[in-house]
Amino acid sequence: MKFILPIILAIATVVLIGVAFVASGTVVGKTVGIEAGSAMYGLTPKASTPDQALTNLLVDVKRRNWDQAYGEISNPQVATKQQFIQAWTGSYGSLRTFSALEGFELRPMHITNDAAQMRVRLHWTTPIGPLEDVRDFHLAKVGDIWKTVWSKTDVPNVPSQVIPVTYLRWDLVSAAGDDEWGAKNIDAPHVRIISMNPLDFAEGAVVLGEVVNEDTIPAFVNVTATLVDGSGKEIDEETSFDKIDHILLPKQVTPYRIDFPKVNLKNVKNVRMNVKATLVPASADPVIGVMNQKVDPDYQGKSVLRGDLLNESGQTVNIPHVIASLYDNNGKVIWVADGYVEHSLLPQTAAPFEIEIPKNMVPKVSNFHVVVNQYSMGRN
Repeated sequence: MKFILPIILAIATVVLIGVAFVASGTVVGKTVGIEAGSAMYGLTPKASTPDQALTNLLVDVKRRNWDQAYGEISNPQVATKQQFIQAWTGSYGSLRTFSALEGFELRPMHITNDAAQMRVRLHWTTPIGPLEDVRDFHLAKVGDIWKTVWSKTDVPNVPSQVIPVTYLRWDLVSAAGDDEWGAKNIDAPHVRIISMNPLDFAEGAVVLGEVVNEDTIPAFVNVTATLVDGSGKEIDEETSFDKIDHILLPKQVTPYRIDFPKVNLKNVKNVRMNVKATLVPASADPVIGVMNQKVDPDYQGKSVLRGDLLNESGQTVNIPHVIASLYDNNGKVIWVADGYVEHSLLPQTAAPFEIEIPKNMVPKVSNFHVVVNQYSMGRN
């Protein structure tokens, strides 16, 4: 008898958890997160509504249950299962291939008796931190259930061709034979910080500006900033991390940005800057052109710097990283924005990019300069 009560409580707990999972679909017009999906692993609720149909699809994508996910689209004739999977997982070693869907939020945009449009905010985990992606999905009612209408994704088809190699290249010969990447036994390249601007922003302070390589040899560059208070005590020290194009060719300029979370500039008396440079082997290839740059609002109302990247080389760029200096009318750097492109840049092909710009900065922007950092397998 003493075991009856615990058993009843355990059964009741399981039932309540199941009810909570099934009922957690819509909250104030928004379906939130993976919990809005199936009640138990392997159990998919009937797609009797558009949001349930899309939730089922996204839950299966998150679990990488590709057979089930592919069966939940209404028009499989527009893409093979492999093409469908590739649209979610990426290809050619892109950032998407190293990412995983962590959660999502749904918002209905338009719903009729047999068609619907849903906007989804997708939350991804990636090697460079969490990223968000906003997509619109169309859904259609097939019989008594709803299914997602899949939009065909065109994959660039690069024809066989010969690309002439005319780029500059610097090799590093080490006398010791074991120092293949950076040289420490010869003079470092001469690099210089040409601008520095501390700002209060959002939940902390930032220090931003530009660095130039004034030498005739390439350099691996990193910038460090130390904030000091009125008594000479160090408040915090941070580096530019990935908010910089680390490898600078001769005479090349890169933006940099250093973030100090939860620091207010009113407590800062001085900023000590330090730039370190190491001689490294480098080449001017792959050449990535930046075209059609302009500042526009996106469909969420956010201000973005958008444009196109053109891979002019014969090498695949796996993960492009776009960094932009934004200038005011006086040529002063007022912000440094950056963003990663989730898809690879194939040889001789173009791809769009977008970088979000803080809304309060947009009226001050008079000009901008964009550089492209790139990570390629076998070369980084």
